[in-house]
Amino acid sequence: MNYKKFIKRDAINLDTTHRCSLLCPNCARQWDYVNEGKKVPGVDVPIDSFNKLIKYFNHINFEGQYSDPVHHPKFLEILKMCYDKEISVAVQHASAAKSEKWYIEAFKTNPRALWRFSIDGLPKDSHKYRINQDGEKLFRVMKEATKILYKKPMWQYIVFNYNENDIDTCKQMARDIGVDFYVMKSGRWQNDENDPLLPSKKWRAGN
Repeated sequence: MNYKKFIKRDAINLDTTHRCSLLCPNCARQWDYVNEGKKVPGVDVPIDSFNKLIKYFNHINFEGQYSDPVHHPKFLEILKMCYDKEISVAVQHASAAKSEKWYIEAFKTNPRALWRFSIDGLPKDSHKYRINQDGEKLFRVMKEATKILYKKPMWQYIVFNYNENDIDTCKQMARDIGVDFYVMKSGRWQNDENDPLLPSKKWRAGN
C-alpha cells in the first residue's frame, strides 16, 4: 500500500458497526459468515476513536459492506459530530430497522447529510431480496427526508428478475416525491445461471 497516498486522502468509506438486520442472499455477510453458521466479527466504532478519525477527513461515506450504519447504537451522536465539525457525510441505508421517529431525528441532527436508500423494486416487493426489509416504511421515510435534508435523497435500485419490469414505475414514483433515482446492475451473480434472482442479460453488470 502507498501509505503516503492514503494519508493525503480527504475522504473515507467506513463501516461503523458489524450489525445488520437484513439477510440479503447475495451479500458477502451471508456468504462469509451467516450461511456458514459463523458470527459476524467486528465492533461498534468507539466514539473516542471516531473523534480522532474525523480530524483527518473532510468527507465520510457511511457504508454497509457487512453492516448498516444506523445499527451503531450512537449513530445520532456520530451524525452530530460530523455536522458540528462541518464534515460532509453520505449514509448508505437499507435495513429500515429504526422507528420513523428515529429517522426524523437523524435527518434533523445532520440535515446536510446525503442519504442513499436501497429499495430494490416496488416498495411492497423489495423484501424479496432485502429479506426483513420493510420497503413501504423505507419509502415513507425517504419521502419525509425530502422535507428536512438540504440534499436530495437518492433511491438506489438493484435490478433483479422480480423488479426489472417495474423500473419505469419506480422512477416516476421517485420523481413524484422529489428524490433522485439510480439503477444499479449487480456484479454478484458469479455467472450462476441458476440464481433465482438473476435478471435478464441486459440488466447484468457488464452489459
